Amino acid sequence: MRYRNAPAAIEWLCNVLGFAKHAVYSGSDGTVQHAELTLGGGMIMLGSVRDNESARYMKQPDEIGGMETRSEYLVVPNADEVYERVKKAGAEIILEIRDQSYGGRDFTCRDPEGRVWSVGTYDPWKAK
Repeated sequence: MRYRNAPAAIEWLCNVLGFAKHAVYSGSDGTVQHAELTLGGGMIMLGSVRDNESARYMKQPDEIGGMETRSEYLVVPNADEVYERVKKAGAEIILEIRDQSYGGRDFTCRDPEGRVWSVGTYDPWKAK
């Protein structure tokens, strides 16, 4: 995942969605070469947008009409707490918080650069 302002995105992801910094490798120009953020037993990796060989295969949401080509679902112990932090941070709520018929409670929002995040309590490892 790439962000134009990766340092700000990392702070937002940690402070609002509840990720923790596992590792952040910064470039000399203030960009993020590589970052690893954890949440529960999972991890995402991200960095700054850059002009390199793989960049030709990537677009930011604002370059494709705010759309996404992937879906992220974060399993959290309390979706209502995260929902309140997201609202307080001024993020766009795409799907309001709700109970699901299959179990769990979730909502969907956009981060400051337009990436879509679904957050909920449904844990497929525990549901079986």
